[in-house]
Amino acid sequence: MKFTNIVLTAALALAAAAQAQAATKKEPALTPAARANAIAFKFYSAQAGQPGNLFFSPYSLHTAFAMAYEGAKGATAKEMAAVFSFPAAPALRAGIGALEKDVKEAARGADFAQANSFWAQEGYRFLPAYEGLLTTKYKAEARAANFKTAAEVSRRAINAWTEERTKGKIKDLFKEGALTPLTRLVLVNAVYFKGAWLRRFTKEMTGEADFTRSDGEKVKAQMMTFSGQVSLPYGETDAFQVLRLPYGGGSLAMLLALPKDGQTLRDAEKTLGPALLEELRAALGEQKVKVFLPRFTFSSGFDLNTVLPALGMPLAFTDAADFSGMDGTRNLYIQRAVHKAFVEVNEEGTEAAAATGVAMGLKSISFSPVFRADRPFLFFIEDKKTGLILFMGRVEDPAK
Repeated sequence: MKFTNIVLTAALALAAAAQAQAATKKEPALTPAARANAIAFKFYSAQAGQPGNLFFSPYSLHTAFAMAYEGAKGATAKEMAAVFSFPAAPALRAGIGALEKDVKEAARGADFAQANSFWAQEGYRFLPAYEGLLTTKYKAEARAANFKTAAEVSRRAINAWTEERTKGKIKDLFKEGALTPLTRLVLVNAVYFKGAWLRRFTKEMTGEADFTRSDGEKVKAQMMTFSGQVSLPYGETDAFQVLRLPYGGGSLAMLLALPKDGQTLRDAEKTLGPALLEELRAALGEQKVKVFLPRFTFSSGFDLNTVLPALGMPLAFTDAADFSGMDGTRNLYIQRAVHKAFVEVNEEGTEAAAATGVAMGLKSISFSPVFRADRPFLFFIEDKKTGLILFMGRVEDPAK
């Protein structure tokens, strides 16, 4: 009996130690790329129910909102961190720098550019520490703007900057009327990419073919192909055929996931996430494959004022927002947030561009009206029930 008790005590001690170790064991930290990818699947899921094509840049969204997050505090910051998987400030800034370096290397040999800018209202006092972060850690161009009396002029300047940085592919990022006299700061990220396939499609072999939409309707598409079978990274999972088309020069590539016969894209979208992405990547292996891919060109635009609150960060868009890290007050909120993206895929390669804009504005402030009768005025003596005017007059000089 005594030996049994000793064994039981030892077993309980080991179990307790294992539980304590498990409790203190932390999940492995996400890489900067994994953090930036977090918004990709959330955003896609939120938009998947919309009909038609869909294209956006998770990297641009991540970068633009990281600049806004730097000025967020309290519950506002917690909500933004949860939606975008933002880490603590030092890790976030280090991650932004690492991603910039990695993307530049990955796009070696392609035409790639990215740029940040912030447009601050003339005379409005932002915290020097916040402005310094934007210029040093995010390499954002500092621009002055006059939203108070020339909001449309400022809007056109911001749109022109974005259009220039995206080689003319992203026009009118902010629509007319999106910025107002209450706007105080606009944060913008622009990304542009043009890369040639490592192995280009044979242009002479492109021809018209049927493409069956999700609703079953057949439409005509210009289908590209190679001359014969080519060796490419290809694989299959239970639900998908997977193909990777590398771009020349660096390490960028297009990963294609085609639902197998009997599977619908709508069903496949339900499992979309980091785990599925890893499964698709793991299935790839170099082998001979015959490829048919449609040429396509389209653009997408998104009003983030509705998307992001639904994903879990409503405070930033309300009067309860706390962006005191920007100006030392709680007077600012996200007035308007937008995202636009463009893509063209053809025999030579891919051209893509995206931009994200975040406009910070003053919250609506209630002012008590002031009636100062210090100039000539009319007056009436009336029956408020019937509206009958008994007397009426005008005061030109009350001193007489």
